[in-house]
Amino acid sequence: QVQLQESGGGTVQAGGSLTLSCAATKGGSPTFCMAWFRQAPGKEREGIASIHVVRHSTSYADSVKDRFAISHDGAKSTLSLEMNTVQPNDTAVYYCAARTGSLWVPCDLNRDQYTDWGQGTQVTVSS
Repeated sequence: QVQLQESGGGTVQAGGSLTLSCAATKGGSPTFCMAWFRQAPGKEREGIASIHVVRHSTSYADSVKDRFAISHDGAKSTLSLEMNTVQPNDTAVYYCAARTGSLWVPCDLNRDQYTDWGQGTQVTVSS
C-alpha cells in the first residue's frame, strides 16, 4: 500500500495558477498509475488527470484539458498538478490516488480502480 500526502491547496483568484503536490511513500508492490481526483460540495468524486509513471503517458478529463498538467518525479516520488487559468467551478477538495496498474496498459480515470488515496487538499477559486 502506498501512503500519499497532498499539499499546496489554498485560495486563488479566477484566472490564476496553483500547483499541488503529492508525496508518495512506496509500498511493497510496484505502482504504475497515479492520478488526481477532485470532489466539489454535493458532487461525486471525479478523475481529472492520470499518469503512467514509467511511460509518462497522461490522460485528462475534458473539464481540465489544456489548463491543467500532471507530472511525476520518480527520484522524489512526487506527483504534481499544475493548475492554470483556474475557474470558480474548479473549487473542490483535490485528492491524490495510486494503483498498481500495468507496465503495458495506459492509466485511466476510473475512481473504482484506485486503491490508495491521500487525505485531500482544499482548493478554492474566488471570482
